[in-house]
Amino acid sequence: MTSRLVMKFGGTSVADLERIRRVARLVAAEVRAGHKVAVVVSAMSGKTNELVAWTDTAGRAAEGLTPSDDEYDAVVASGEQVTAGLLAKVLRHDGLDARSWMGWQIPILTDDAHGSARIEDISPDALGASIDGGTIAVIAGFQGVTRSGRLATLGRGGSDTSAVAIAAALRAIRCDIYTDVDGVYTTDPRIEQRARRIPKISYEEMLEMASLGAKVLQTRSVEMAMAHRVLVRVLSSFTEPGEADPDNSGTIVCAEEEIVEKRIVSGVAYSRDEAKITLYGVPDHPGVSSKIFSGLADANVNVDMIVQSHARTANTANMEFTVGRRDAARALEIVRGHQAEIGFEDVACDEHVAKVSVVGVGMRSHTGVAKTMFSALAERGVNIQVISTSEIKISVLIDEAYTELAVRALHAAYGLQDG
Repeated sequence: MTSRLVMKFGGTSVADLERIRRVARLVAAEVRAGHKVAVVVSAMSGKTNELVAWTDTAGRAAEGLTPSDDEYDAVVASGEQVTAGLLAKVLRHDGLDARSWMGWQIPILTDDAHGSARIEDISPDALGASIDGGTIAVIAGFQGVTRSGRLATLGRGGSDTSAVAIAAALRAIRCDIYTDVDGVYTTDPRIEQRARRIPKISYEEMLEMASLGAKVLQTRSVEMAMAHRVLVRVLSSFTEPGEADPDNSGTIVCAEEEIVEKRIVSGVAYSRDEAKITLYGVPDHPGVSSKIFSGLADANVNVDMIVQSHARTANTANMEFTVGRRDAARALEIVRGHQAEIGFEDVACDEHVAKVSVVGVGMRSHTGVAKTMFSALAERGVNIQVISTSEIKISVLIDEAYTELAVRALHAAYGLQDG
């Protein structure tokens, strides 16, 4: 049976007609190789931001009334529809059989959380029959349809999730995610020039790196790939077939057991989108933490690193936790609103912090990873404010002024520049 392949192209890959023509050449190469292809596309670079801005303006113009969420989705999902139609037309011009598909035509069924919907089911029958018949499917990513028939969008980066979900439904041999980089690197090459492309990385490692700041893949797409064991490849859309890297091999995201040689640490990730909130003089008795974090959870404020230590006053503690920088003001407002109920003395917020993390499945079976990290940072005078760990990652919160220094130090300390 001829293999099914899903290809996904992000906004920078389809930013203008010339880039869409390059995408068409990449798709044509896979068709010539014998694959039955479904292509998932994002909106042209910058288009979604423009559409979001329009919805904000429309809301203010309507005498203070906010447009309903489903109408917001109807507007912002149109960018992908334009790209899908344009790519299908280019493919037809090049002599290939192609047609565009909207999320509702497949259909991709979602819940009704407009703006951040989750995929509940995909019916692959019509789509599968079409591509098996030789027609290239060009699918508008980022969108689905609720059971009540309303269009719904999947949130930022949702086209990655669309692509992986479609690959799972089609039982595709692979989902190729084309971006403006040629794979997943040991760290950000803009900070460390000796960063290397990783040939293979496990789902667990990629999920940690995506959630810790690496922006190559969207977190939900990695979660879905891991759940359905979809083989994902990250590669560049800016390499023509047959150019310098003839295989354009990229990085394979796969199950851990498929990786023969496991490094102790696979990569260093960082995030500057952090804010640290400190509560002083928190009563040290059961139930206090629940009151603090329940209010934040109810307001959909995501809390990451948490540390508690004894305060100087008897029977009190100091508590520190981090939230996304954009949520800092709201988190402060919520915490202060509960001050009388909780009984803490004071609260402070520091938005000049960054989170730096090391990730690797090899940590499970090796000791001394934390020692290496802390020693490397200490040698360069980087003070650690908060520490968080999991089975395959260690994260530290530091002053954001030391972010690049810390990343380079850790990259060298674990020998990640070596092939």
